[in-house]
Formats: sequence, structure tokens, C-alpha cells
Amino acid sequence: MQDIIEIKPLIAILTKIRQAMLDAEKKNQPLISSVQPHYRDSARNLLHYLALRTFDLRDVQWRLSSLGLSSLGHSERYSMVNLQNILFLLRLLNGDPPAYSSGGDSPFNLNFPQSQRRLDSHTIDLFGPEQFPGHTRIMVTLPTEAAHEYSLVKGMADAGMDIARINCSHDSPEAWLRMIGHVNKVSETAGKKILIYMDLQGPKLRTGSIEPRITKKRKKEKRGYIRLRKDDLLVLFPGEKPGKAPVFDEEDRQVQPGSVGVALTEVFEDVRAGQAIWFDDGKIGGVIESCSPDRIEVRITSADQGGVRLYAEKGINLPETKLHLPALTVEDIENLALIAQHADMVGYSFVRRPEDVELLQSELKKLGREDIGIILKIETRETFENLPILLLTAMRSPRIGAMIARGDLAVELGFIRISEVQEQILWLCEAAHIPTIWATQVLENLAKTGRATRAEISDAVLSARAECTMLNKGPHILDAVTMLSDIDQRMAAHQTKKKSAMRTLNVAKSFFEGDF
Repeated sequence: MQDIIEIKPLIAILTKIRQAMLDAEKKNQPLISSVQPHYRDSARNLLHYLALRTFDLRDVQWRLSSLGLSSLGHSERYSMVNLQNILFLLRLLNGDPPAYSSGGDSPFNLNFPQSQRRLDSHTIDLFGPEQFPGHTRIMVTLPTEAAHEYSLVKGMADAGMDIARINCSHDSPEAWLRMIGHVNKVSETAGKKILIYMDLQGPKLRTGSIEPRITKKRKKEKRGYIRLRKDDLLVLFPGEKPGKAPVFDEEDRQVQPGSVGVALTEVFEDVRAGQAIWFDDGKIGGVIESCSPDRIEVRITSADQGGVRLYAEKGINLPETKLHLPALTVEDIENLALIAQHADMVGYSFVRRPEDVELLQSELKKLGREDIGIILKIETRETFENLPILLLTAMRSPRIGAMIARGDLAVELGFIRISEVQEQILWLCEAAHIPTIWATQVLENLAKTGRATRAEISDAVLSARAECTMLNKGPHILDAVTMLSDIDQRMAAHQTKKKSAMRTLNVAKSFFEGDF
């Protein structure tokens, strides 16, 4: 009798959740209708999953497990069918007639095997065929040497590279074309198609040039830098004039702050006093003390003891600032013509809003490459918060994916939150049947020094839950590719995606509260 009493409230809760999922589908029918036909079931499932995750399901999960029933914690790909299966069984346990058949009462709802096939199909369309069941593709960033050394590119392919990444923030169009030629030659001779992924640079905030320092021997150093310590002041100015190092007195106290330029002058209109600012992937942190159209004063609040050197061309993050920057720069649009001609995928850097996605789709249409794979790079707070609508907008294109760019994202959200957020991105993309790329510092120590750390091996194991893992460049990159390929083959037999406890997701609640 006690079990029957416990089952009734469970049925009531899950029935309420089911109705919320149906309401979300009905309300957002125009969004579903706007996507490519092969994404419509995926868009519908994403909306169901978002509605599901507006509820705190931890207690429901525990009660279902105590009854020996399947939980909601691994149903991202087929949310409605899984919930209705649970309701079907609960009503049988309670002695009630089923309200609808097991498996769901809509032909548009995907079940477990259908949803897996849908994700697999989207992954193959974007990343190419898998070498074995559960294969996580390996993407490798090509270094400058790849433009001159065919043997290096061939070695990467032989070690397990599936996708060659060309970062348009570095090198030149001439170098990119030589890299592309080497990749295509490898594909022709090795009998294995290596796909080409090219990153748009985007409106990346970076430090400008810095005047070379004069050493005690009256010689100019090769690279200028600004030494920054906690409580020091740093001045940012608009334009490309070289910055200057700070001046210190005999007791090593700063008497004149260092200064550095910022090429994207729009930022001087957007920042406000009291907002946080970070440099060089979070190595240096500060707070904006004052700002004007021609000057930003930053008080350094986070730096290693003894100081940190800030060099030119280092990234700047403003996680609390609403930036009004163009999603596609003039240079991006110029580079897009070359990318459209040679690449299989284009990486969209610093995409933030649905209109940003629409802009890229429009430019690709002009170039006759609507079919190119679009990778949404999730590297800002705003991108993550808008991820559901960004995915739904991107589904108007035939092939899409998402990159979890954990470096910039960690600086934007905080290093404590990144572990939580990267999981949420995996859940949302799986619910949309969209393949993901696990990026930033994977086996980085191995690639750079030849020795892997225990922590990065664990991280590489986790990356097997994504459909693709990205490696960056380094002198020992072939060792890194070989190790990642070995990890992938081992983990494919042990792990498929993940399982969650189903706490409320704020990103899901925000989607339904937002006005898109």
C-alpha cells in the first residue's frame, strides 16, 4: 500500500512535466518548422529536453531508482519517449490503465535506438565515417611547419588525425593553401580522407604591440613586455601605437603605469568601472577603475607573486561586459571566400546571438557553400547562455556542430564553473543530436614537452564523450595524436556519453524566459 501511495505523486509530477514539454513544442512550432527537415525531430527533442530541465528532478530521480525504474538522467536524446515509458510503467505498477502506449503517442518522438542513429548520422555527415564503433574523431591544429613539411602532415594522419585544423588567426593565406595542398595529398595517397576545418579569427580582443625594453647592457630585447603585479595599474588606449613598460623606483614600486593599445576601439564604449578584465587566458586579472573613450585604467588584482609578463597579441576577456562587436570582421569575410573554396567545416569564433549565425549563413549562401559544416565555438558567457537558440538557428544549415572552447570559456565563467558548464554543453548538444568538439589544452603538456601529466590523461579520457577531440600544436604533437588515438580505442568499449543527476538548468529556464 505504501508503494501505491508513493507512485501516485510521481505520476502527477511526471504528467505535469510531460505537459510542459508538449507546451514548449507547441509554442515554438515556428522554430521547429524553420530548421532543415532532417533536424526537425532534433529541434523538437531539444525543446522537450529544455522544458524537462526547468524542473528540479533530483528527488524524482531518487524515487524512480528506488522503484527499480529507468531514470531521466540519460535521456537527453529521446526525452519525451523516455518520460512516457516511465509513466507507462508507473501506471502499470499502480494498477491504472495506461494513458498512452509505451514509446510515446507521437510519430515524431524518437526512441532510444532511433535517437542514437540520428546523432550518429549527423556526426558522420559532419566529421566523416567512424573507424570503429564509438570512434571519437581527432582534430589536430596544423603548425606553421605544416605549410612546408609534407612529412609532418602525413605523420599526423598516420598517427590517427581525422581532421586538420587551420587557425586563420595565424600564418597567411599563402601558408594556408600550402597546408591544404599537403592535407589533400595525404588524403589521395593514404586512402583516408582527412577533412579540413578552418577557424575564422573573429573580433578577438588582443593586446597591441609593446616597445622593446632596453637592457642594462643598453641592448634592445627582442620582445617588449609589461611586468604586472598585484595592485599595479595598467592603462589601455585605443589604436595601434606601441605600448610602454611601467617605470619603477629604486624600491621596485610602480611610479608610472604600463600602457598597451587595443585595436578594437568599440570596447572603450562598452566597458564600465567595476567590471572584471582578464589577460592572456586568465594569467592576469584586474578590475576596471575608470574608463573613457580614450583610456581604460585597470587595477591588477590577480597575478603570480613576483609579477607576470604581458606581451603583445595576448587575449583580453571582459566576462561582465556586454560587447557590441561585429560577429564577422571585414577580414573574416575576405577569408571566407578561401575557406568556402577549400574547407569542409568553418569554425565561427565569438558567435553570440542568433543574428550572428544568420549573418554567416547569408555570407555562405552568397558564396554558394550553404552545405559547408558550421561549427559554433562556445567561448563566451553570452554564447553559452544563448546556446539553445544558437543551435536552433544553426539547424537551418544542413551540417552543424559545436566546439567547447574551454580556454576562453573558463576565463569568462571562472575556472570553478567550467567543469559544470562543459557538462551542460554536452547535454544540450546531445539533446539536439549535434556532434561536439572537446577543445583546449587536451594533452598539451605531452604535445609541448613530450611528457603527459596524470590530470591531462584523465581529461583526454573524458573527451571520449564528445564526437571529436581537438589537439593543439607542439613539438611532440605526433606522440599526442598517437596517445589520444589509443585512449579513444580503449574508452570506446567502456563509455557512451554520460549520466546526470538532473538538477534544474538555468540555461533551460532562460531560454523560455527570453525573447528571441
